[in-house]
Amino acid sequence: MIAQALAKLPDFAMFFSGSLALVGLYLLIYTLATSHNEFGLIRQNNLAAALSLGLSLIGFALPLSSAIVHSTTIVDLAVWGIVAIIVQLVVYALVRLVLPNLSSRIASGELAAALFLGAASLAAGVINAAAMSY
Repeated sequence: MIAQALAKLPDFAMFFSGSLALVGLYLLIYTLATSHNEFGLIRQNNLAAALSLGLSLIGFALPLSSAIVHSTTIVDLAVWGIVAIIVQLVVYALVRLVLPNLSSRIASGELAAALFLGAASLAAGVINAAAMSY
């Protein structure tokens, strides 16, 4: 029984490390795509930046977890992880259409704008995860 579980450890390590790499890639791309410096603002204790980035990260992690469950290869995981990144970038762009001054509002600590962006990111992540149940 333990031997069977340990035999799957390399697959776990591959999918887990691949997922961590995708999370890192997501954070890099997403923070470059936004007009405000999330990590700089978070270091300054800006709750709005932490809220919007944190919820968008969960909105990315949900479909990524679905991709892990449904992928048979690391390539499947990478492809669907990139799809999840694109979905989150589209959500950010759409929210900016509704709130054109989104980044300045988050940078100034406005929680309403941050929560709306975070909720939109989370909602898209839930729908994206469900859609990945191929």
